[in-house]
Amino acid sequence: MKWNKGAKEGIVVAGGQGQGNALTQLSCPNGLFVDTLGTTYVADWGNQRVMRWPKGAKQGTVIVGGNGKGAGANQFSALR
Repeated sequence: MKWNKGAKEGIVVAGGQGQGNALTQLSCPNGLFVDTLGTTYVADWGNQRVMRWPKGAKQGTVIVGGNGKGAGANQFSALR
């Protein structure tokens, strides 16, 4: 959620469609970063992936992980 100063309600900037593994969902997010362009990056622990949400996007994209927990080159063993 993004809260503008003085706002009465927030704006969903990532997720917002309940818990899950779709590109519109997150599962136990535990970290985020917003760059100077307003792009939001989310560490999605439950899905073992990092998602990118450009400003105004309705869905995110997986930029790393998303292939379950494991030791493979395309997997996280414990995303924190």
